Amino acid sequence: MTFILKNKHIIFLFAVMLYSCSSNTSRRDIDYNEEFEKGKAALSKKKYIKAQDHFNTVVIGASHTELGDDALFYLGESFFLEKNHLLAISEYDRLIRRMPFSPFIEKARYRICEAYLLLSPKYFNDQTYSEKALEKLQEFIDDYPDSNERTKAENDIKDLRNKLSEKAYQSGILYMKMEEFKAALLAFQQVKDLYYDTDFIEMAHLKTIACYIERNELNEAKIYYSNNRSFIEKIQMDDLVDAWFVQNRVFDRIELE
Repeated sequence: MTFILKNKHIIFLFAVMLYSCSSNTSRRDIDYNEEFEKGKAALSKKKYIKAQDHFNTVVIGASHTELGDDALFYLGESFFLEKNHLLAISEYDRLIRRMPFSPFIEKARYRICEAYLLLSPKYFNDQTYSEKALEKLQEFIDDYPDSNERTKAENDIKDLRNKLSEKAYQSGILYMKMEEFKAALLAFQQVKDLYYDTDFIEMAHLKTIACYIERNELNEAKIYYSNNRSFIEKIQMDDLVDAWFVQNRVFDRIELE
């Protein structure tokens, strides 16, 4: 029985060796430059799956070579253009970790920013991808201050901050409708602390005053208004707020008119 088991073990090892040699031989027979060019040709024709097959062959077989690293970038490109953004991010990240001095690194870094931007949803949804895009864009600007993409990156940051600000602001409005004024104040404070340069800053100040009045904290409301009146004047709401204090209640501009 021991002899049979030993023989089986030897046969298995021999089979593995034969397979390994066969696999290595077949890999040596592949022209990776040709595979790379076929991948680029397929990519230009928008045949993304075919391109991925060619680039994968080069990435696996020519690993840790200049050609293999180039193929890794183009593999990311094929996923990006196919709108498979999470897989694209994964491949770009792999290139950045594997070959930090590749000539494609700056482009890969910016593509990651673009991918997260495309994944960023409307303000009322979860904003994890928006926050990730914001982080990656800021890192890109810090590392490539002279990039041709800098202006666009800065505009994208502004748009993302505005979106995140709107989410916080609208959360405050929802809490007000539910008469959860303490929670609303926290939401508006988030706008003021984190998104002070966005389109919602003045309205956050206005609604903060409204919350204090709704909580019957008139003294706090007056102090806050006195300290932040410039924000209210900027959106020409000072006459409305003045009327709130006359009647000690919050109402819409329509009622004032």
